[in-house]
Amino acid sequence: MRNSPAGVFRKGLMDAVKLVEPTGLLYGNEAVAAVKAGVALPFAGGPVAFALAFLWDGAQRTGPVPVERIPAGWREAMRMVTTAPPSCGLPVGATVMGILNVTPDSFSDGGDYESPEAATRQIGVLQNGGARIIDVGAESTRPGAAAVSLEDEWRRLKPAVERLRQAGAVISVDTRNARTMEAAVDAGAALVNDVSALRHDPDAAPMLATKECAVALMHMRGEPATMDMLTDYHDIGVEVVRELAAAVRDAENAGIDRSRILVDPGFGFAKTRAQNYELLRRLPILANLGCRVLVGLSRKRMIGDVTDVAEARLRDPGTVAANIPGLVFSDAILRVHDAQAMTQAVKVWEALCATA
Repeated sequence: MRNSPAGVFRKGLMDAVKLVEPTGLLYGNEAVAAVKAGVALPFAGGPVAFALAFLWDGAQRTGPVPVERIPAGWREAMRMVTTAPPSCGLPVGATVMGILNVTPDSFSDGGDYESPEAATRQIGVLQNGGARIIDVGAESTRPGAAAVSLEDEWRRLKPAVERLRQAGAVISVDTRNARTMEAAVDAGAALVNDVSALRHDPDAAPMLATKECAVALMHMRGEPATMDMLTDYHDIGVEVVRELAAAVRDAENAGIDRSRILVDPGFGFAKTRAQNYELLRRLPILANLGCRVLVGLSRKRMIGDVTDVAEARLRDPGTVAANIPGLVFSDAILRVHDAQAMTQAVKVWEALCATA
């Protein structure tokens, strides 16, 4: 069941039969005026608003429907997409998450920060660039990546986590393994970021139920070695939401409160280039989950494919542009390598959307 996409979809379908897909988005003073006039509703707590919505009931789509004409039977689904999600105990508002890879084989910067000295320097670069969370990982999850032993993973992570704590950083640990999660949380990590949505290690969810940290569940089918063969979707937006709904439900059933859960649509994981871009255009549909959204697009192949930039570390301008749609969520967490560039973009976006 853990790696069966069809099984995940069936479970998710029971959790999210009715979905509201907001469209007709409005920003700034226009959003305020439209809400006041009764022709728009706040999106995920605002300040963005939406005037129209597609309504998904099972596989049937209706719309776009003006928000004032949405039937009463959709009240609960509408509540999910109009209400702000919990902060998960993390920095509030749009938040830049800096990436610190302490692995020799990351697709972008493998080997650059393996030494404690290099990691310490990069922590300073990320913090000075505006990163309010730093996500540290010691196992590459690029397509075809080899698994890392638990001993090697923690050997790489431990000194980096210690330096992050000394630097006063909000620490996120990027791992699929329960033992590593526990060691990192006990050492001060505030967020566990699991690309497998707690499906890789059966001990992960029960262990995290005993902790108080935030937990990010990412959408992926299969494993890094097999995910590129699992890209058969009827509708990428709907199925990602429903499969994430199943993961959220499973985490809740294990004892992890929804107020601690973030969701990540998993760009580049079991998705083609076309599917990645369609999902990026349709990010507002994630609001149906009632969870804070983490967006991980930095330097990915989907950016290189459309820019003809083969070297991953040269894709930061494309990364900034790709992350802008995520800012429809006013509390989005944007996971990037170049914190300074993304922080500047967030500030410009917020000024653009400010109200008088």
